[in-house]
Amino acid sequence: MDLPDIKSLSRDELVAHLQEWQQPAYRADQVLAWLYRRRVTSWDAMTNLPKPLRDRLRETFRLHTLALVKKQGARDTTQKFLWQLADNAMVESVLIPANPALYGEASDRHTLCVSTQVGCAYGCKFCASGLDGWKRNLGVYEIIEQVLAVERSMAAEAPAAPASSAAAVPATPEISPKPASADSRLINNLVIMGMGEPLANYDNLLKALTRLNAPWGGNIGARKITISTSGLAPQIRKLADDPLQFRLAISLHGATDEVREKIMPVNRKYPLRELIAACEYYQERKARMITLEYILIAGINDHLDQTRPLADLARRLHAKVNLIPYNQVEGLHWVRPTEKVQESFLAALERQRVTATLRREKGHDIDAACGQLRLKTEREIQRVNPSAGNHEEK
Repeated sequence: MDLPDIKSLSRDELVAHLQEWQQPAYRADQVLAWLYRRRVTSWDAMTNLPKPLRDRLRETFRLHTLALVKKQGARDTTQKFLWQLADNAMVESVLIPANPALYGEASDRHTLCVSTQVGCAYGCKFCASGLDGWKRNLGVYEIIEQVLAVERSMAAEAPAAPASSAAAVPATPEISPKPASADSRLINNLVIMGMGEPLANYDNLLKALTRLNAPWGGNIGARKITISTSGLAPQIRKLADDPLQFRLAISLHGATDEVREKIMPVNRKYPLRELIAACEYYQERKARMITLEYILIAGINDHLDQTRPLADLARRLHAKVNLIPYNQVEGLHWVRPTEKVQESFLAALERQRVTATLRREKGHDIDAACGQLRLKTEREIQRVNPSAGNHEEK
């Protein structure tokens, strides 16, 4: 039987294990400091734990890490990471230096776009994530590890701090470590809109985000975490009832059923009337602004006549609109509108009293469309070694 990964545990669950082993509760805080503050990748690195305890942990839990397959950096310093999981499946994460057009964050903040599934079952016509179908959900630790692995990469590339400066994290975490402040994390914001439909992996996602939000874990504020969905209305209602104040983004991409059904099969199961009702329920419970993500695709949803239903919907939901020029996907015929069309669409929304932003270039030169780097890499491997992709999927 495969051992569970320790990052899948909550603090209470870890304390319970340690108590069974007659270990004091503070040992849990030491372990968690090594995992989330120091981001260690081996048990032996936990030097303030007694060796018998490290051995017991090694026998009981895994300490999985993600293997970096490829890393691409864009001219604007957006970076895409392609990770290999323990079963050789691959997923992507994208590190985005924020600007005022991206969720309103200051320019020195770092946003990480996180994946939740290997592939996707929802078949949005313009998206690379689901081109090879859905394989499986990511586990709790695989979602968490994307954040820690990217931070390790960032730390490794950072210039050495002056000898006189105080280290943000002590070389050996203290016995009762204070939580890392939000500002001490290299990743300040999370957007859960990478590969897969996040709310289709609801339980694992919420466990992972709870650990990344907890003071003993990632200590990333709930309002710095945005969960995106293509429109799974029942799960939106479930999220509304969760006490944590995560932000919600709707991958809308069409403000009428006619347009959405052309490019998003999920709209047949959850048409706009059901999606809107779920969003209104979310707002009733959370009193939080929703973001409507709207990828501009030439000839599909970029005509100015589409701005009126989009503006009506945004005002009804008290939502802001994030316009995203389409990132070209190899093998798909969709293209992005011209910059003039993009700017005209933005201006038309603003004339209708809608808060809207247009995402300028963020990784267009690094295959930034979700799932594209993974798809290209897997197909390259398949060409070189045709038997490599023939393992059985469960």
